[in-house]
Amino acid sequence: MKKIVLFGALLIAAGLSSCSKDDAGGSSTATGKASVSFHLTDAPGAYDAVNVDIRQVVVITDQGETTLTPVKAGVYNLLEFSNGLDVLLCQYDLPAGHISQMRLVLGSNNSVVVDGKSYPLNTPSAQQSGLKFNFHQELKADASYHVWIDFDAGKSVVKTGKDSYNLKPTVRAYTELTNGKIKGVVLPLLAQPIVFAIKGSDTLSAIPASDGHFVFSGLAEGNYSLWYNVAAGSGFSATVKTNVAVSFGTITDVGTVTLLP
Repeated sequence: MKKIVLFGALLIAAGLSSCSKDDAGGSSTATGKASVSFHLTDAPGAYDAVNVDIRQVVVITDQGETTLTPVKAGVYNLLEFSNGLDVLLCQYDLPAGHISQMRLVLGSNNSVVVDGKSYPLNTPSAQQSGLKFNFHQELKADASYHVWIDFDAGKSVVKTGKDSYNLKPTVRAYTELTNGKIKGVVLPLLAQPIVFAIKGSDTLSAIPASDGHFVFSGLAEGNYSLWYNVAAGSGFSATVKTNVAVSFGTITDVGTVTLLP
């Protein structure tokens, strides 16, 4: 297994908590609207960097489409926002109603870095209409919401040939109302561990930070199995922890797992 870059930096702030809309100026605090903050986060992948050029966030509600420009439109390295870290993309007061879908519109400056070398990521459709993903949320007037857009870097980058990569995004979204969490620590890092949270046919992965800490976010309620995998030839053995219960509004702490030879 190639060496994996590990991240444990502090939360990255993107500046002012506001964003612009292309068909109306400024935000409103009038009755009948809900304040919604959109954050970017990531399920990590085994690359040096996955750079995505985010230009707009399009929100589709029963009131129509609203196009938002991020606080800082431009290139984001998705791998900087794993293990519970995120970055504010934009905040806007949206009409009360039902969100059914969102789209991320990308620019052309997308790339993946593998073993220190950068390669372009081909994303033709995303640059035009945007990366579509379903998201259902009722917005109540005068309420405040946080929405996390979870961009799975590991599943989204596809190697199509020698030095050729496509971006076929796996994107999901969740709010604080549907945000089950698991956190823990796995050691030693010499084992190059990767942790998988499995519930039925759903599988999420986490690459621990430099202190062994990992976090799963946006989990549905239920019981999960945590598989602690190790790199081939590392000299350590994989292990599993079963019946890990997840409930909305709480963080399930599974403690520290020490892998054995």
